[in-house]
Amino acid sequence: MAAALGNLRAVSPSLLVSPPSVTYGENRRAAGFRPRPWGGGACSSGACRAMVQQETFQGPAATYAREMERLSAKESLLLAFKDAGGFQSLVSGKNTEMQKIDVNERIVGLERLNPTLRPTTSPFLEGRWSFEWIAAGSPGSFAARYLFERSPTNLAYLMGLHMLIKDGYSKVTANLKFLDTIESKFLLTTKLSLEGPMRMKEEYVEGFLETPTFSEAAVPEQLKGALGQAAGTLQQLPAPIRDAFTNGLRLPLSGTFQRLFMISYLDEEIMIIRDSAGAPDVLTRLEGIPASVAADPMISEYES
Repeated sequence: MAAALGNLRAVSPSLLVSPPSVTYGENRRAAGFRPRPWGGGACSSGACRAMVQQETFQGPAATYAREMERLSAKESLLLAFKDAGGFQSLVSGKNTEMQKIDVNERIVGLERLNPTLRPTTSPFLEGRWSFEWIAAGSPGSFAARYLFERSPTNLAYLMGLHMLIKDGYSKVTANLKFLDTIESKFLLTTKLSLEGPMRMKEEYVEGFLETPTFSEAAVPEQLKGALGQAAGTLQQLPAPIRDAFTNGLRLPLSGTFQRLFMISYLDEEIMIIRDSAGAPDVLTRLEGIPASVAADPMISEYES
């Protein structure tokens, strides 16, 4: 031990001095690192932002959560229709501005969860639908307006507005009732043409006003005499006029009107249509899922 200490004292003091310190930057340069210039790539204006790539994990849990969100949005929209007074309040113009904006907000919320990628070719499209919300330029609005303009609004009300889509055609039916006794029906037929995965063109083909019908048992006593006189007068008309009135009135509409629309939401229960101005129609299915859809449970999928 003493010999070792003696040898250490014999070492030159210059060899015991600590080596020059090397800075962190020098170590990085020695390893081949170079500083990133300011203002390049993702860094600008003297500040460098961290680039974080977010990953979207798709799996059973995410699919289930999205489906629950969609079902909740559907229920919320249907409740908004009810709170707004339903279809009768809509066609009679009794909705408030608050009710209208509330319904439109919920329509937008449901549209972003559309489960059908190509609604114009989906089997969900065909079937019988009932209008819950109508835009000013839709065939449903045209049919309702046609009847209301020819009827006293204080004596008549629109019972329902339905649409049948099948084989490239749609038939809109408006049912009107007078004095809770006389029923009249107007049918509007349109031709549908495919324009894209979400867009379609609609051309009016024909309108048909059916002869009003009534139940004698439901006619008030004060009206039975007038209706009897009207029936007698009808029988005295010339045969061509009488037959035309009895068989209904047809209105050729080919070449009179056409429009473009897009289907922004479609599933087995609800369809949302927007015209070129963005005004929405909302329809609910009147019958069960079409057989072609029920046979293929994988017909709809979410767009990632």
